Amino acid sequence: MTTLRLITLGYFVSLLIAASLNYLPIPGIIDDQGYAFGIFALDVFDDLLHVASALWALAAALISHRASRIFLTYFGALYFADGLLGLATGSGFLDAGILIYGFYEYPSFLIKLAANIPHLFLGGFALAAAYFGRK
Repeated sequence: MTTLRLITLGYFVSLLIAASLNYLPIPGIIDDQGYAFGIFALDVFDDLLHVASALWALAAALISHRASRIFLTYFGALYFADGLLGLATGSGFLDAGILIYGFYEYPSFLIKLAANIPHLFLGGFALAAAYFGRK
């Protein structure tokens, strides 16, 4: 099992956790307004995207090092771009938020940053892993 395959398995687990946030009976995760950690809302469509991405990661990790690198490259590019668009407009494209909600104003830049950090971090790390994990 190569390092890239292990990293891709980590994405599988991380994405499943993201998909389960709305359903975990742990106080403080979802507030009374439906926001995860008081910052962003996740709906069923978001959960399905996270599950689909998790299954893509699992398949890639089980197939090969090359498949993991392809997953990390494409997933990383998509997630990082979604985070950048979220920083610029307040809405992303993966969940069609930019089309549905248009520009969204957060109460502060720090909250906007916090809402987009998961995609920026996951996307950026995936891209870096794919780049530095070449054979």
